[in-house]
Amino acid sequence: MIFDTNIIIALLANEESVVRTVSEWKMRGMLFFIPTVVEAEVLSFSKMTAAERAGTERFVEEHFISVPCDRSIARLAGRIRANVRIHLPDAVIAASALTAHVPLVTRNTHDFKNVPGLSIAEL
Repeated sequence: MIFDTNIIIALLANEESVVRTVSEWKMRGMLFFIPTVVEAEVLSFSKMTAAERAGTERFVEEHFISVPCDRSIARLAGRIRANVRIHLPDAVIAASALTAHVPLVTRNTHDFKNVPGLSIAEL
């Protein structure tokens, strides 16, 4: 599963329902992926202290497999964006999920609902 920014933020905030669901998935052996653009978004909060930033980086490294935005993802994101009204970071997230052949876990289904072939797990 690939995680959207809003789910990572909910996990970091220890939102009970999100933590419980993700913990159940982990116990079932599911692999968790994070697009590099999501990591950048999570780390972009200007009010984050150095300790919070270090903790967030450690959390991401320990729990998620990084999906870098390579040329194939960039090209797919460009095609998605050419056909669907979607912001570039969201197009990269969708392209990452499609390339990895895994569902996107998000609370923001509205922005992704028109991306052809994208499987969405709403949380």
